[in-house]
Amino acid sequence: MALASAVAFGASTPLVQRFGRHTGPLMTAALLYGGAAAVSVRWQATREAPLRLRDAPRLTIVTVLGAVIAPVTLAWGLQRTSGVIASLMLNVEALFTVLLARWLWREPIGPRVSLALAAMLGGGAFLVAGGHALSVEIGWGALAVAVATFAWAADNVIGRPLADRDPTQVVFAKALLGATASLAIGWSLGEPWPTPGAAVSLGACGALGYGASLRFYLRAQRMIGAARTGSVFAVAPFLGAALAWALGERPAGFSTILGGLLCAIGVLLHLTEAHEHAHSHEAIEHEHSHRHDDGHHDHHHDPPPRGEHSHPHRHEPISHAHAHGPDLHHRHGH
Repeated sequence: MALASAVAFGASTPLVQRFGRHTGPLMTAALLYGGAAAVSVRWQATREAPLRLRDAPRLTIVTVLGAVIAPVTLAWGLQRTSGVIASLMLNVEALFTVLLARWLWREPIGPRVSLALAAMLGGGAFLVAGGHALSVEIGWGALAVAVATFAWAADNVIGRPLADRDPTQVVFAKALLGATASLAIGWSLGEPWPTPGAAVSLGACGALGYGASLRFYLRAQRMIGAARTGSVFAVAPFLGAALAWALGERPAGFSTILGGLLCAIGVLLHLTEAHEHAHSHEAIEHEHSHRHDDGHHDHHHDPPPRGEHSHPHRHEPISHAHAHGPDLHHRHGH
């Protein structure tokens, strides 16, 4: 799921740069999340825990961060830097996601992850420096993309509890609110309306790179946690950079190549991480989509259900050892 999310988002980045070249950043953000909202309508929610009224404050926060601030700063940055630099710069989202997940949720960071973060930090620094060496505008564009990655990372981590909810409802609500807010702000500031061709193209990019991608991301986050989903998602920038190269973009020079290499090392370290130890689960009651063949759901049904289903259920205390990540059932301390 995390890899599918990365492919969808990575492919959209250089296309957004191309189709949004003559469209304001607020209108671009509105079209991207308008497309995400539209594609979410086609999915029928099944066997998932619905959004609750108590989720409204968290949903509002992640909408402002991930569906307004992030796409607006990304669109602004894409208009001022190269597609290769911008795509590779998106790797920094994994760095911010892991650090914020550690700070907010106390997700563990071992030596391997620490080394990966250091490589990604160095890669991001080289990418900004390489852009600034070409021109001040390209350097500012790269920094704007970095701001977008921080906003999306904060969205990922703050919104982690929403991964327990129906991803279709989460994507639709977040996308619709974000598109409406960006459109209203853009209209009030006098941003020109996009051409029909740009509107259709950016809407399609939003449906794939933001609607489908976010739905996959939320399901992955439920299963393997915020930090590790962010780590796998870090392959997206390389897919975007490859597509930008195919569309005629070229690296800015040695700094861009070295920055991309460091980011690639960081991704590799994340993807090859293993985490296994004896741990204990305390008793808990919650609601989310689940199966009865995953080793954590052994409560009784009459008759037994087939496949995934959702209802409030209780977990009794248990201690065992197996490979795991800081997902829905593994948020213990270390």
